[in-house]
Amino acid sequence: MPKKRLPRVGELVVATVREVFDYGAYVTLDEYDDLEAYLPWSEVASRWVRNIRQVLKENQKIVCKVIRVNKKRGTVDLSLKKVTDSERKRKMYMYKRFKKGENLLKLVAEALGEDYDKLYNMLEPHIQKHFGDLLGVFEEAALGGEEVLTKLGIPEEVAKAITEVAKTHIKIKPAKVVGMAILQSFAPDGVDRIRRTLMSAYDFIKGDEINVRVYTVGAPRYMVEVTALDYKTAGKTLEAVGEKILEEAKAEGLEVAKFEQVGRK
Repeated sequence: MPKKRLPRVGELVVATVREVFDYGAYVTLDEYDDLEAYLPWSEVASRWVRNIRQVLKENQKIVCKVIRVNKKRGTVDLSLKKVTDSERKRKMYMYKRFKKGENLLKLVAEALGEDYDKLYNMLEPHIQKHFGDLLGVFEEAALGGEEVLTKLGIPEEVAKAITEVAKTHIKIKPAKVVGMAILQSFAPDGVDRIRRTLMSAYDFIKGDEINVRVYTVGAPRYMVEVTALDYKTAGKTLEAVGEKILEEAKAEGLEVAKFEQVGRK
């Protein structure tokens, strides 16, 4: 799929450690075509460590925060110590979903004899608006069949192939409830404030028992889906998610913040 050339400052990224030195480490960014980035020793840990290799090892996957981007040179500096535990868990969860969705779409491309990027570009306009992420496309197809995709204008042949792959590789939990958050900020960094607010929903994920997915249906409306093994658990979790989102919205200074449960699937 097409990738941005450089990440933005403040963004969380998944990185693979390539070389570790006494003064820092060089890593590659998994979501940016293995773009090389630098992690200074001073940004590795908030506590003092005798040896940087106590924290970092070659080929280790880590979550870092982008602290500097030089667009002219194409260089990126990272921080490991500025990433909280909850941010790390959220990012790795979303990254694993991305990789699973990517692998499933590769199976679809192989079955159709199509180019992966071409298929992704076809789906991309619908992903954030209707599915949250690429894996969400397959989850909805497994639950509702190819009609979920064809009604959006996705060609029938592609929709059928996605559904066949989904039904083979996706296990759908029986209970799903949906809530809607209405969030607005008029601050210059309002988009980032809303993003941070919505990210708090992912704190309620519990392994294979409870799953959370967030996507937009057009700003300022954002959908939150919670799936669990039963509706009681899903409903209570969605209620807690809503309370957390409103709490974070207040902390972020959002001018408009509402949340309500809108139904179940």
